[in-house]
Amino acid sequence: MDIQGRVVALLDATGSFFDPARTAFPGASAAAWGRAALLDPETAGPDGSWRLDFRCFAVSRPGGRWLLVDAGVGPAQSPAAGWAPVPGRLPAALGEAGIAPADVEAVVLTHLHEDHTGWTLDAGGRPFYPEARYLVQSAELAALDRADPVWDWTVAPLRAAGQLHEVAGEHRLAPGITLLPTPGHTPGHQSVLVEGASAPGGGHRDVLVTGDVLVHAVQLADPAVPYSRERDRAAARASREEVLALAVRRRALLATAHLTRAFVEPPGPGA
Repeated sequence: MDIQGRVVALLDATGSFFDPARTAFPGASAAAWGRAALLDPETAGPDGSWRLDFRCFAVSRPGGRWLLVDAGVGPAQSPAAGWAPVPGRLPAALGEAGIAPADVEAVVLTHLHEDHTGWTLDAGGRPFYPEARYLVQSAELAALDRADPVWDWTVAPLRAAGQLHEVAGEHRLAPGITLLPTPGHTPGHQSVLVEGASAPGGGHRDVLVTGDVLVHAVQLADPAVPYSRERDRAAARASREEVLALAVRRRALLATAHLTRAFVEPPGPGA
């Protein structure tokens, strides 16, 4: 029997990144780019551009409740508006999945970048999910500059509403759901392990929601490839390698935020 029920991919937006792929992921070999093209063929755009999705995930819980991982690019006035394809369509995607904002019991923010925190508030500046705890790593909050627009958009309003909850390190959120520290992309980045989920395509298996541990399929092809906007490249590589090794050990699907495929298999040993 599955523990968690379904893991649902929710597409908020799709667009092209402002840096060419080979600038954003320096040092990748020709072989890694070739493998990436096979792993995620839809990501390649004209003239070296890079197409990516902006995706959140919902995990069904007992009693018709839901856990949401990340909050997308947000509405037209969100902090992501300067570079991401806003407004996102997460509210519509939730409706299509039969999820009302009041059904969400917790929102896990993998990190505090603007394309992962956009729908934390509604148009009136109130928490978009009125019944939810919003969970973020203490290290992520400690590293966030108060001049960062996400502070006023997400952190301050959620604190004022009493809905922002800090966790420190590995944290068992509920039976079968564990928050895993995966620092490097940001100091307090976290991923989510969902055990015994009802997997896409049938059957039950673990799902690892990766956040920005891997941002492009070239990092799946070669986990040593850095991303130009990682805060700590060595830590990011270590987290990526640990997440992929865990996925292989547990035969877990990877649930990805930015690849054009929501769910991907981890690479096999020696791949």
